[in-house]
Amino acid sequence: MTEHAATPRRGDNPAAHAPGPQTIVETMTGAQSLIRSLEAVGADTVFGIPGGAILPAYDPLMDSQKVRHILVRHEQGAGHAATGYAQATGRVGVCMATSGPGATNLVTPIADAYMDSVPMVAITGQVASKAIGTDAFQEADICGITMPITKHNFLVTDPAEIPRVIAEAFHIAATGRPGPVLVDIAKDALQATTTFRWPVETSLPGYRPVTKPHAKQIREAAKMLVSAKKPVLYVGGGVLKAHASAELRILAELTGAPVVTTLMALGVFPDSHPQHLGMPGMHGSVPAVTALQKADLLFTLGARFDDRVTGKLDSFAPYAKVVHADIDPAEIGKNRPADVPIVGDAREVIADLIVAVQAEFDAGHKADYGDWWVKLNEWKKTYPLGYEPAPEGELSPQQVIERIGQIVGSDAIYAAGVGQHQMWASQFINYEKPATWLNSGGAGTMGYAVPAAMGAKAGKPEAVVWAIDGDGCFQMTNQELVTCALNNIPIKVAVINNGSLGMVRQWQTLFYNQRYSNTVLHAGPEHDGKEPPAQGTRIPDFVLLSEAMGCVGLRCERPEDLDAVIEQAMAINDRPVVIDFIVHQDAMVWPMVAAGTSNDEILAARDVRPDFGDDLD
Repeated sequence: MTEHAATPRRGDNPAAHAPGPQTIVETMTGAQSLIRSLEAVGADTVFGIPGGAILPAYDPLMDSQKVRHILVRHEQGAGHAATGYAQATGRVGVCMATSGPGATNLVTPIADAYMDSVPMVAITGQVASKAIGTDAFQEADICGITMPITKHNFLVTDPAEIPRVIAEAFHIAATGRPGPVLVDIAKDALQATTTFRWPVETSLPGYRPVTKPHAKQIREAAKMLVSAKKPVLYVGGGVLKAHASAELRILAELTGAPVVTTLMALGVFPDSHPQHLGMPGMHGSVPAVTALQKADLLFTLGARFDDRVTGKLDSFAPYAKVVHADIDPAEIGKNRPADVPIVGDAREVIADLIVAVQAEFDAGHKADYGDWWVKLNEWKKTYPLGYEPAPEGELSPQQVIERIGQIVGSDAIYAAGVGQHQMWASQFINYEKPATWLNSGGAGTMGYAVPAAMGAKAGKPEAVVWAIDGDGCFQMTNQELVTCALNNIPIKVAVINNGSLGMVRQWQTLFYNQRYSNTVLHAGPEHDGKEPPAQGTRIPDFVLLSEAMGCVGLRCERPEDLDAVIEQAMAINDRPVVIDFIVHQDAMVWPMVAAGTSNDEILAARDVRPDFGDDLD
């Protein structure tokens, strides 16, 4: 039956009110209640694989007209696809798996989403409630396992709790600092009869994220910004998550301060903007890294002073005072003390800062960054990003990625795996818009690119989506190309095939006397540590493998064929396309700050340390 109720009270969870002003009360199974709850919170896509404990939920899922289920080939693929969906669309990604190994296969993507603050809800089946704790078949304590890597998790044994738990899970995942939430549901709770009620009363007494910043802190930050001589707007992924790209640009142009965007923030501020110095960090641009080192003020927005940005922490930005704004109070002061801490949503923080800075200007307190920009522009001119050309007749991996970006354009979505190709993709593709760069930043998860691209394309079917992958990463999750082929998800995949685990090989070249232990992918153990002919990975043959999975497989080995092959891939839109780019195996990622060293020791290229002269004082 259905009852009518009054308009929901102010303060209720808005996610729970998707059906409108009616209160729905119906008798059904817990499994049916789960699917109805997913519909009610607005979930439209679920990536998953059925199994015994979650099977009751798959029966009513078959009848849903609102929730599309995409059957993946591995649970890890389901989790990364949910992450890619969330990063591309800004909505909560959803994945589903059964108990035991199904649930534990989600651990890596859950950890990945946690590190990168991605809103995701993972739903897992659990053995029957009376069997929990008995080492029953396919039992795993997935709540215990994932406790350190989720914002929150739920174990549901009472079917009546399912609607409330789903509403709370989506609310927690999407609000405050976004992140993954796990909902583990016992099989008997899915099978039992219950009463479905919607909207639901949520109860999260300890969860009150602060979004509005304190006015006094905003005023103090504005004063510091207009009185600084060498400030840097240090922008992290939190600004992107807050959908604050427009506000950031207004603040930057109002102040005239230089901007650096971390690996997780690429696209939130246009790469082509004259105030953009590039990406900071281990493989950041020389101007970005050096500007942070020489700044007198780090104006930090939604960033967490990650070790890959700071290098040796006690030598990071030694002359700078710090304004640190973040929605997560635990991040402020965690790695670097803040002179002005600001807790709040980045969009609201920046909007208030714009008003406060303008008030300072109106009062006659306007900063002069002229001398600072003289130095910055010198560094930009002297140390631009570049790369060594490949030997005659061979493809440079940087050139391949650069041409993909130039031909495909800045409207496309690019998902990268992890390693050298990830860094080159961050350096040599121009990101002009938010939510066009997807990668595994915090966890550094190999195998991320293909399923994340799949999720992004499922969420934004109108977009062109490219996965930039390495031959090592590609062999971890390429089975999801079958999922793409069968579900009309025509992504493009560029395999940067150098025949090795490229980033590990680079470290072996630089720090292990060129002893290439177990990084060669294209030859057997008789070549371990030696130098077999450079030919890329050929076992498996990626072209044949891709065709076997229902994709178009292409190969490019010569520079003169590069543009034509990319354009050929762009012309195919009825199925996935994989291009096997056979590239120069000795290419390295530069600039580089070696792990554990100071950012002052940045190398622009091998054995080339920038000379700043008096600029270092």
